[in-house]
Amino acid sequence: VTFAAGLASQGYKPVVAIYSTFLQRAYDQILHDVALPNLPVVFAIDRAGIVGPDGPTHQGIFDIAYLRHLPHLIITAPATEIELQNMLYTAIKSNSPFVIRYPKGEVVKEGKKSGKFNSLKIGKAEIIEEGKDVAILALGSMVKIAKEASQELKEKKINPTVVNMRFVKPLDTQLILYLTKKITRIITVEEGILKGGFGSAVIELLQDEGIRNCQVKRIGLPDKFIEQGERERLLKKYGLSREGIIKAVEECLKE
Repeated sequence: VTFAAGLASQGYKPVVAIYSTFLQRAYDQILHDVALPNLPVVFAIDRAGIVGPDGPTHQGIFDIAYLRHLPHLIITAPATEIELQNMLYTAIKSNSPFVIRYPKGEVVKEGKKSGKFNSLKIGKAEIIEEGKDVAILALGSMVKIAKEASQELKEKKINPTVVNMRFVKPLDTQLILYLTKKITRIITVEEGILKGGFGSAVIELLQDEGIRNCQVKRIGLPDKFIEQGERERLLKKYGLSREGIIKAVEECLKE
């Protein structure tokens, strides 16, 4: 990380490709060598989230929480293969420290590859479906699962708004505040630890803006080290699944 900061200080655009769990060891370097001087280092964080058989030492569940509070950092979680490509393109063109987190496993392949890359607007989310009953704010790997849950919810006569948030920092505050004007229940879904995570950022925003009439329910990982196990089984166990989102929405609507 410090080597990348040196390269960035001399005009290069280095990419640090690293597991989420290994980047934890470089926290001080991220803070003092990259964030403080605001150098354009790109962090491509692999194994962000549940890794499964590699066990508790490799579960990349803390990166959002330990990076979100650092000034200057842009933190993103693309939902698809094409969005990951565009996010990396956006990061290279940026002049700020830029974090891209993505999970272990195959990418979600949606849309046609054009061979061209597009810059994404920093801090802008994407509304995928628009409904009136509940807003599901999904991050990265959880977007596909949120869309699957939405289809089943519609069969139950529940119409959700589904948002691909894309950015943890800066948050799309304009969009979230727009949603609170017409929807009083929000579900946040993230493949990371809840304490200090993406859902916490949403709650902080509503608190800072004085929004009192909106209930937020967070789906993510608990305050513990996650055990060894197959990725899909662990995601399902901790509610990061189609069934988990549906259950959270139904419980939220009953309250």
